[in-house]
Amino acid sequence: MNEIQQHKYQYIDVDVSNKIVCVTMNVPDKRNALSIAHMEELTHCFKLIGSDKSLSVIILKGNGPSFCAGHDLKELVGKSLSFYNKVFEVCTNMMNTIQKIPQPVIAQVQGTATAAGCQLVATCDLAIASEEAKFATPGVLIGLFCSTPMVATSRNIHRKKMMEMLLTGESISANEALVCGLVNYVVSAVDLNSSCIELAERISNHSALVVGIGKEAFYNQLDMAQKEAYLYAQKIMVENAGYLDAQEGICAFLEKRQPEWQQADQIE
Repeated sequence: MNEIQQHKYQYIDVDVSNKIVCVTMNVPDKRNALSIAHMEELTHCFKLIGSDKSLSVIILKGNGPSFCAGHDLKELVGKSLSFYNKVFEVCTNMMNTIQKIPQPVIAQVQGTATAAGCQLVATCDLAIASEEAKFATPGVLIGLFCSTPMVATSRNIHRKKMMEMLLTGESISANEALVCGLVNYVVSAVDLNSSCIELAERISNHSALVVGIGKEAFYNQLDMAQKEAYLYAQKIMVENAGYLDAQEGICAFLEKRQPEWQQADQIE
């Protein structure tokens, strides 16, 4: 049994199949709301997966009718500012962890993804939604503007639509989310799980080492000026070209055969 499967969690379930890890938020009676404890478990799990070079891709999904309803609002009633600081600090740490680990994370979205749940979808590297899925940043409706969800979602969705979602609190459909850039694909509910697995398998066929290098470089260059980004990307490509997997991949292509990835990070 893989080490990640041996760890016992209260709020999430973890399943490993070959190189693919399925992480399921398992609090269906609360629509998988993100309590502090729930977010800390997710962060711990992501970090554990991130340190395992044998694992290539993560699928994140929610048990029950909702993907994730955002923060557990009962936890936000009548507390101190220091407590609220901890809530959003833990949340930010979880979101940053998703993008820092080398494995791509695919959000498998059924039902609703609201507030921090929508933020979670936007933070994941890829997302597939069922046709029934809905997305919203409805904090304004309860007097708590979705400021932290705005960070991730506004880096996916174009400005006018993002402002409409933030200012009205109204939801958008899965097809609108596709057009806006929040999700990669929209599929039927019956095809949702298999579509996520198929995408994960396509990614897992590649060198996990190279995928991790590319994921890190993608996020690092996003906010750079173009000149700076090119200098940074040039450095990454030079280093990558010296890796065994790069040499193996190039040779395999030229020899018209399948590559045999070494997953080694030493440079020739």
